[in-house]
Amino acid sequence: MKRFPYKDIKRATDGFETIMYTNSHIAAYKARFHDGGVVLIKEIRDYDQGKDVFYREVQLLGCLHHRHLLALRGFSTGHRRFLVFDNIERGSLKEHLNDPIRTPLNWRTRLQIAIGVVAALEYLLLFNEPPMYHVSINSSSIMLDENFNAKLSDVGLQSSGESYVTVPHTSCPKDCMGQECGNIMFQLGVLILELITGQSSENGGANLVQWIRESRFCSSIHKMLDPDLGSSYDSRELKSLLAVAKLCVRCGDKPKASMQQILRYLRKKIEIPRD
Repeated sequence: MKRFPYKDIKRATDGFETIMYTNSHIAAYKARFHDGGVVLIKEIRDYDQGKDVFYREVQLLGCLHHRHLLALRGFSTGHRRFLVFDNIERGSLKEHLNDPIRTPLNWRTRLQIAIGVVAALEYLLLFNEPPMYHVSINSSSIMLDENFNAKLSDVGLQSSGESYVTVPHTSCPKDCMGQECGNIMFQLGVLILELITGQSSENGGANLVQWIRESRFCSSIHKMLDPDLGSSYDSRELKSLLAVAKLCVRCGDKPKASMQQILRYLRKKIEIPRD
């Protein structure tokens, strides 16, 4: 794991000018080092844990390996703390959904992004030890590489006063049904609605959630579908995605299905090569 000097971080981010997304705990910047390639640099805010704790958590992040997780390349410490992640050549999903200058994402790509995100969540919740419940899923924090593969970027590092939730690995597949998983499921549902409608999920996606919870939402699908898609989508696949989104946003604190079941369902209903 490479340790980056602060001056290199500042230079790569052009003085911290290009912000990808931000919240009370994190500011994420688009950056380019002298050796080329666009990377993501995250500044960890509101984090008063000691250096030893920070190093352990950086090591834990460095052990995560999945094609739909943004790989950690290194870090920087001092009066400000940064994490340096891998390739984000295509930028964020939000840019592609909301920027009218960019070529719209086609239906196949949107399906691949949805399935890629679910595959990463399955890994984090069911196949990682300990399971990672601290994950933010939205179009701003999902990055795209040069092949439009989705990469989760906001995973794992806790803010001040938080700690990792650890569940015994053998019990996770059937016990991963509590509040932590319910929150992740809800975020996934909103993300899928973003992919379908092209609309922003700001304010927690309240408008999108309200729409899919309506009893007659099926009759308004054609009005909510992203106009950039035109007629180039498969109606059966659309119904399958909507079924997953509806399940996720209605799950509350007790999800009705695991991430593994959702991934199997999507792979059965949608013809896309497996990861």
